[in-house]
Amino acid sequence: MDAADGQNGNDMLAVLERSVGKLVAQLTECRKENELLKSEVSSLQNILRSFKLPGTEGTTPGLSSAGDGFSAYEKLQVKQKLALILQKIERELRGDQVRF
Repeated sequence: MDAADGQNGNDMLAVLERSVGKLVAQLTECRKENELLKSEVSSLQNILRSFKLPGTEGTTPGLSSAGDGFSAYEKLQVKQKLALILQKIERELRGDQVRF
C-alpha cells in the first residue's frame, strides 16, 4: 500500500511539475508580449508628441486652414482623443503588469 501511495504521489508531483513548467513558459511569453506592446505604445506616444497639425500655428479654432475639410480645431480634437487612447492603453498595460 505504501508503494502505491508513493507511486501516486510521484505521479502527482510529475503532473504538478509539468503544470508549473507550462505556467512559467506562458508567463515568459506574456512578459515578452508585454514588452513588445510597451515598445509599440512608446513609439506611438513619441509619434503623437512630435505630430504637428498643419495650420495650427496662428489659426482660429473652427476655421479650415488646409482646405482638406477639417478645421484646425477638429484636428486638435483628434490629436487629444488619440492621446487619451494612448493613456488608456498605458494604464491597462500597467494594470496587467501588476497582476503578474
